[in-house]
Amino acid sequence: MTDNRVKNVVSEVISNIWAKLEQVSFDFTFKNGKTARLTHEVYGKSDGVAVLLYNPTTQKVVLSKQFRIPMYVAGVKNGFSIEVCGGTIDANESPETSAIRETKEEIGYTIAELKKVCTVFLSPGLMREQVHLYVAKYTDEDKIDSGGGLASESEEITVLETSFKDALKMIETQEIVDARTIMLLYHLKVNKLI
Repeated sequence: MTDNRVKNVVSEVISNIWAKLEQVSFDFTFKNGKTARLTHEVYGKSDGVAVLLYNPTTQKVVLSKQFRIPMYVAGVKNGFSIEVCGGTIDANESPETSAIRETKEEIGYTIAELKKVCTVFLSPGLMREQVHLYVAKYTDEDKIDSGGGLASESEEITVLETSFKDALKMIETQEIVDARTIMLLYHLKVNKLI
């Protein structure tokens, strides 16, 4: 059974500098039968990927540290976030291809096999972006360069290889506050992959 409680949808683009900010108005019929005209903002560009590299032999994971202006504006960690590798899916690119590309660009590793964890909305009340989450095993031989991101995308990324145990502690101490990273680290823990 389809739920046809949304009608007369009108969208107006408010800004389209880095991503599109839309003001969306629509008629919504509530369970009690009453209908109201509602207006919400929706923000985002294309969908994204996030990848956590892990080494079950050394018990280590590869994370990154980079500046995030929304965290800076929120007054958190001077804007620096410790997180998994990730990025935006380019046009005509599969999520898997994007994950492999981002891993090379950001942290300097080549990966042979990705394991899909899930696809999530990180902030479904505002963001239209879906993020495809992956884990991948790595070894020292998979490191092809120092990573660091692309200068053409104004990226300055510090690659952090750390013990899995220390990464979990960083969640407790709130050194890691990125939702994608927390989900993937706990995925490793719950499934005893490391």
